Amino acid sequence: MGNILAVVGRPNVGKSTLFNRLVGSRKAIVEETSGVTRDRHYGKTDWNGVEFSIIDTGGYVEDSDDVFEDEIKKQAVLAIDEADLIVFMVDVKDGLTDMDKDVANILRKSDKKIFLVANKVDTNELISNSAEFFQLGLGQVYCISSITGSGTGDLFDIVVKEFDKVLHEEVPDLPKIAVVGRPNVGKSSLINVLMGIERHIVTPIPGTTRDSLYTKYNNFGFEFLFIDTAGLRKKVKVHENIEFYSVLRSVRAIENSDICILMIDAENGFESQDLAIFHLIEKNHKGAVIVVNKWDLIEKETNTTKILEENIRDKIAPFSDVPIVFASVLTKQRIFKILEFAQTIYKSRNTRIATSKLNETMLPYIKKIPPPAIKGKKIMIKYITQLPTHFPAFAFFCNFPQYIKDPYKRFIENKIRENFDFHGVPIEIYFRKK
Repeated sequence: MGNILAVVGRPNVGKSTLFNRLVGSRKAIVEETSGVTRDRHYGKTDWNGVEFSIIDTGGYVEDSDDVFEDEIKKQAVLAIDEADLIVFMVDVKDGLTDMDKDVANILRKSDKKIFLVANKVDTNELISNSAEFFQLGLGQVYCISSITGSGTGDLFDIVVKEFDKVLHEEVPDLPKIAVVGRPNVGKSSLINVLMGIERHIVTPIPGTTRDSLYTKYNNFGFEFLFIDTAGLRKKVKVHENIEFYSVLRSVRAIENSDICILMIDAENGFESQDLAIFHLIEKNHKGAVIVVNKWDLIEKETNTTKILEENIRDKIAPFSDVPIVFASVLTKQRIFKILEFAQTIYKSRNTRIATSKLNETMLPYIKKIPPPAIKGKKIMIKYITQLPTHFPAFAFFCNFPQYIKDPYKRFIENKIRENFDFHGVPIEIYFRKK
């Protein structure tokens, strides 16, 4: 089960800086003007060996002062609903503001664990200034500086201990399939057709499907649990930011799944948000099937399918060894093909390859095309083994792992894919010191 941490707070308190520090990249644009964080702020990280996802809600605020207040309150509500733990960030230099108080009022009503974090505490004098935040009634104030990193280590030592206490629902041990994609591509309709019942309210308004549910599917020799991000949501009556919501939902569904069916709309093609969701699937090491839905509505010429398929594979490269199914939920065209792929991928994802077989197969390729020498150093790969992870991962032991570059890593991955069946499954390759 995935652990999700949401970072909530006013604009410019330093949420993106903390996010970058944890995720280890400059993915978010950090500037001094309010509301510049535009990017989808989702990252995967780990601390003391505990993996978790971090969502910086700042990336979802619309850029205008009057909208800010409503948006931030909405995000607080969404974070309460969707995350396991919440970091509520305030700015010690601005002091306590009315907006901070409003957010605190919303957060106090939740039963989630909240960490109140005073940021920009760059000097000892500022520590005493943080005391005013105790009046928010959210318990201890953790002082950090997300720019220099001071205090962040102590904070996350405590945060990851709390993840152990988060109770995740007990779910039967069956392959878990998440149906994900942008709003209104036909996710609920697919599950309805497969289940043979109108369980969900399917309306053509983007964003009407809300809560994640598990649905057991047992038919035609297939047995699965669908993680369906459907069913109308009753928890809070807010007019949510649908884009933000669908990303949070996708994160939750992807993390809890084994296989993801990524549905796209044939009429719109493969758009940037489809790619963002695909990268989430890949980053979380889940199996993937891409379904191009509403294929019955497309005027076809000789190469229509081939052209769109090549276009999708180019966009998702280098992980392009993924089944792509052109389907129509409405006419039921090829929908069982989707389940067949899901089942095969589930098996492939759990494949264990004997160490002797791996070495026998891979060492001849490496001998024939060794990694290029760097700085006059010859790189020797001596031994290969599959790691005991919940997804396919391989360790290649060699004398100078630090000198092996991405192109060679891709060459190795392609050879593994040629010889063993990992169609639709992301694989990880690590080079380690012998």
